This record gives sequence, C-alpha cells and structure tokens, in this order.
Amino acid sequence: MDEIKNKFKNIRESQVTITQLMLPSHSNFSGKIHGGHILNLMDQIAFACASKHSGNYCVTASVNKVDFLNPIEVGELVTMSASINYTGRTSMVVGLRVESENIRTGEKKHCNSSYFTMVAKDENGKSAPVPGIILTSKNEIRRFARSIKRQEEGRNRTSRFSSKIFKADDYLHLFENSNSKIILLDKH
Repeated sequence: MDEIKNKFKNIRESQVTITQLMLPSHSNFSGKIHGGHILNLMDQIAFACASKHSGNYCVTASVNKVDFLNPIEVGELVTMSASINYTGRTSMVVGLRVESENIRTGEKKHCNSSYFTMVAKDENGKSAPVPGIILTSKNEIRRFARSIKRQEEGRNRTSRFSSKIFKADDYLHLFENSNSKIILLDKH
C-alpha cells in the first residue's frame, strides 16, 4: 500500500476552494464582473490545485471551453472549486466550477465550469512526472474518461484542420447560412 501512496494520490488531497468578494474595481463597463478577472482567478486556483497534487510549480498548457453562463454582480461572493480530473505523465486536467452568491438573498448561480491542463515543472523548468490519482467513485471515473475523450477529440480536430491537409471545398457547405462572404484571392 505504501508503494501506491507514493505513486498515487486521492483526489481530495489536492482539492482547493476559494471564495472572494467581487468589488467595483473588478467590474467592466456594464457593471458586471470582468471575465478577465474571473479567468485570472481560475488560473490561480488551477495552479494551486495542480501544484498541490504534483509537489511542483505548474504552468498552464491549455484551457478547454470557457463559457460564461451567468453574469457575476459587484457585491456577490464568488466561490471557485478545483479538483484533479485526470493525470498523465507530466500533465493534469484540473476541473473548475465557479459559483456566485448574492449575499442579501442567498441565491446561488453556476457561472462557469472549465478544464485547465497544467504541466508540472521541476526546478530546472523541465516537465516533471506527477503522481496518478486514485479514482473512488463513478463520478471520478466519468471525469477521468471525459478528459481522455476530450484529448482525443482535440488531437483529431487539430490534425483535420492542419493547413497541409485541409481541403476548403469539403467545408464550403458550412458557409451557406453564415454571416460571411468568400472572395478567394489565393487558391492555396
């Protein structure tokens, strides 16, 4: 069991939650909390979670799908929760959930869920191996499997649209009802 403990960690060991009051200085021109401020906080909590899991500082390799579902108001409390969903050799997928709470009414809103791929770095800046995770529920298995599928889909999407193999004619039907006009100046 000690051997497993050194190579694998329970997900709860690295989970991180922060709550912060949203101030007027965090707002945009429409009076809502600026998306860039939320993204900055999300990156910080993903860093904290991944670093806690890996035992090394981590860098953000990618962010998958950031949809702002509900606006966040000045004066609301924002709670962000981060958890390791997937571990590779040197990378981890950190799942984040963002909720806001109106202090006066107690109403809570789900504002965002996102996935940050973080890479552990050693003291020389080289990618460092990370411990695996111990999956203890069907929900954790689902999250791990979803991360694997998301990676596969990302690789397929990247190769399918590679400039070396992309064939515009195969996609022209997508433009039929779009707000665009095609005027090809070069044939490449």
